[in-house]
Amino acid sequence: MTTTTITIDGFNLTAQQVVDVARAPHLPVTLADSSRAALKESRDYIESTWMHDEAPMMYSFNTGVGLLKDTRIKVEHIELFQTQLIKAHCAGLGEPFSEEVSRATMLLRANAFASNYSAPRVEVVDRLLAFLNAGIHPIMPQKGSVGASGDLAPLSYLAAAIAGFDEAEVMYQGQRMSAPEAITKSGVGPVKFDLKAKDASALINGCTASLAVAVLVTHDARNLLSDACLSLGLTLEAMRAEMAAFDHRIQQARPHAGQIKTAAIVRKLLSGSTRTTHEARSVQFPEETRRTDIPYSSRIQDVYSLRCSPQVYGPVFDALDYIDNIVDKEINSATDNPLIFSKEEAEGGGFEIISGGNFHGQYLAQAMDLLAIAIADLGSICERRIARLIDPTLSWGLPRNLMSGVRGVNTGYPVVQCSMSSLVMENRTLCMPGSVDSIPAKGNSEDHVSNSTWCARKAATVVANTQYIIGVEMLLAAQALTMTEDLLPGFVLGQGTQAAYQEIRRQIPACLEGDRWFHNDIVVAQSFVVSGSVRNAVVKQIGEFA
Repeated sequence: MTTTTITIDGFNLTAQQVVDVARAPHLPVTLADSSRAALKESRDYIESTWMHDEAPMMYSFNTGVGLLKDTRIKVEHIELFQTQLIKAHCAGLGEPFSEEVSRATMLLRANAFASNYSAPRVEVVDRLLAFLNAGIHPIMPQKGSVGASGDLAPLSYLAAAIAGFDEAEVMYQGQRMSAPEAITKSGVGPVKFDLKAKDASALINGCTASLAVAVLVTHDARNLLSDACLSLGLTLEAMRAEMAAFDHRIQQARPHAGQIKTAAIVRKLLSGSTRTTHEARSVQFPEETRRTDIPYSSRIQDVYSLRCSPQVYGPVFDALDYIDNIVDKEINSATDNPLIFSKEEAEGGGFEIISGGNFHGQYLAQAMDLLAIAIADLGSICERRIARLIDPTLSWGLPRNLMSGVRGVNTGYPVVQCSMSSLVMENRTLCMPGSVDSIPAKGNSEDHVSNSTWCARKAATVVANTQYIIGVEMLLAAQALTMTEDLLPGFVLGQGTQAAYQEIRRQIPACLEGDRWFHNDIVVAQSFVVSGSVRNAVVKQIGEFA
């Protein structure tokens, strides 16, 4: 995690820095001196050149918005226009975004302004950073944006908080309160913050709430995929799997980068394993159905959820590389409208304002739909392995339901597996692409919208659901390993899987005395993924593996 002050200039902010700031409320952010000077220069030009009623018509600067784009706003009404614009767009609904999304949104909006393409006053950037650094988090409803002219509805609530509206609410020091109350308690500045020409439209224009969710969920998905490699490795050990499918030559024969990477990770995690050998597979477990009239022969090949994991995980790795590229570019993009550009000296210097469509969220919408699809399928294959772990006819003799205690009195883990199945089905429903679902808005002035906010929100739900699935696969694979230790004396796990197994056992003792309150185990198993505790233990033992 970054430990020093982060300085933003609109061009160099990284996804990791956004995650760090979002999840570390005491990590300070400041504006680069170069950006401060550039913002002042453009604003001085605006004030000296365009603040009169004969200035050129410039969208949302001195005109109305939407179908009112041809209606001039007189200079005497510009400040009132800023206030009324925010009020008119505070039409969101539903539960608010999390505090970390609120923090990420403020940082990303400030960074977009720092590039000096948006032309708000530098005081607006300072106010955003003051809120961020003080831990004042505007409450923004999650529903109401179509990702077209940006996330207008949620960002208007942010703008209302920044401006100190009485109606605006924030989270501050763990409590929900009015923005004026939080401003007063924190001492960040005057309660009322006047917005001037372009300030309000700059604050609310752009798919920044969508981007904030996207940055965080993409980061979490990358960690999730690493943990899915760990849960796979543990299940391979529990099932005494055939490792030929991970041979590097097979991957080179179909040389997708993600497939090659997955197989290499598995080989590293299981390096030194003797549980995944023919000798281990030759041991017959009590519940394993096997012909006894002939010598045991090699298993030859495993089922798809084991053998084809490089071919299923690989596309997820490759999809995340593509999504990272989209998100990285969006972080340092100017996405409101219109934008301001400096003229060349040959043109006499100064600035011009150009209307365009950088606010449209289609890049994010499609990337988040892809993320939802990729992670949903990752969860699906993990759930199939969970189902195998509890069925001795599919697991080569692991104890039925991984049950302990008196049979019949105790049930084991089938309902835990059933809960994971419910999450898989929910994820599949959430994979319906939102990026192709456009409904014209605002009197057809927005006749094609992206739906980026919903795409990001549902991707976040898919990732959150899959965190449970992968944590539970770790939990059940570890249970299987413990229950069969005495059946395989002398056989050892790989270096990486051993480290993962030990960390799981440190946090959750094996269930060996009959059923218990499995809810608690599921919660801890999910925390394996959210906290990265098992992943970190493996990295400490064998180094980075994904």
